[in-house]
Amino acid sequence: MSEEIKNEAVEAEEPKAAPKKKKKDVRELEERLAALEAKLAEGEDKYLRLAAEYDNFRRRSREEREGVYAQAVGDAVAQILPIIDNLERAERFEDGAKVLEGLKMIGASVGAALSKLGVEVYGEVGDKFDPNLHNAVMHEEDDSEREGEITEVFQKGYKKGKHVIRFAMVKTVN
Repeated sequence: MSEEIKNEAVEAEEPKAAPKKKKKDVRELEERLAALEAKLAEGEDKYLRLAAEYDNFRRRSREEREGVYAQAVGDAVAQILPIIDNLERAERFEDGAKVLEGLKMIGASVGAALSKLGVEVYGEVGDKFDPNLHNAVMHEEDDSEREGEITEVFQKGYKKGKHVIRFAMVKTVN
């Protein structure tokens, strides 16, 4: 009988030990849950800060682009204003020689303004035809001229660096 008593005693102790173990497991799970919730809250906070930082970056970038564009337009207009002033002065003259002299001066100031803006003028008679820079609108056959040579320029071309602003409109030979 002593064995039966021992078994009963062990069985009686097990239910008491099990609730303690369950409480311990629940407490551990609650602690893990709290740690995970804290980690999740930290991740959400980082995400919100990153999203706000990105929105600020996009706004600053847009404002900077708009500012650069406005500055570029202002610089270009500042170079053109003296030309407009000279044209208005030329309107006041009635003497043809003075008007012609004024137009030549205006032409020189246009070239200077374009140069300050970094714009290159191209397309001269005698240049070699380049389809990347020239638009051939007429062609003639003449054995006395070189192949692909420009014989007449209808409109000069303009480029800034490698960017073509306007292709030169030309007449080529052969």
